[in-house]
Amino acid sequence: MTADAVRAVPESDPPPARAPKQDRSRATRRRLLEAAVECLAELGWNGSTVSVVAKRAGVSRGAAQHHFRTREELFAAAVEDVAARRLATVRAHAASLPPAGPRRTEAVVEMLVQLYTGPLFRAALQLWVAATNDERPRPRVTDLEARVGREAHRAAVEFLGADESRPGVRESVQATLDLARGLGLAGLLTDDSGRRARVVRQWARTLHGALHGSPPGDVLPRDVLTGGGPGGWVGCHHGDT
Repeated sequence: MTADAVRAVPESDPPPARAPKQDRSRATRRRLLEAAVECLAELGWNGSTVSVVAKRAGVSRGAAQHHFRTREELFAAAVEDVAARRLATVRAHAASLPPAGPRRTEAVVEMLVQLYTGPLFRAALQLWVAATNDERPRPRVTDLEARVGREAHRAAVEFLGADESRPGVRESVQATLDLARGLGLAGLLTDDSGRRARVVRQWARTLHGALHGSPPGDVLPRDVLTGGGPGGWVGCHHGDT
């Protein structure tokens, strides 16, 4: 081959650099966590084995068990991770909330209710059911729920500007979170968005009055409270009979 021919041969591109091992490990863990939440929400606890999650994540069962020794550890970590990211998203949106007043209170209540709807809440609910029937995941799930609850309560107090030194304020904030969970349950089987919007609007008036000492506003009509469907009993207060 002549020198001119050698010069005419194009140089081959260098092979793409592989991501560092630590980055690949983090990416694998992320895929497993996201797949675990999807499986829990779609298939339930019994249908969500480590093998099923690994297949959805595109990794081997061995790789999954390298990151998470047990199924309980995998799913608790998955829900905790997504809950943390959802709370972070809520905090990021706080900058766009209206200024202090009734509109802000309603916006905060709506934002908190959204924490308890969608795939994350369905996945968490599957964990609760599993922990009720199986002692193995119970300690971790109980600890997870306590931490998520504390973070949600702290965010609610901050966004509402609530003074918990005043009598009844702490209980009113906690009632808001309990209401949000109940509305999340009520929307699992049917589209409850219409009734949920009315309940959120009315509760925001009541809450604003409790926080700032103003009248709570109109009382909810009976048909809104009962809903004529699952929401009438799923979202009831623990003290109801």
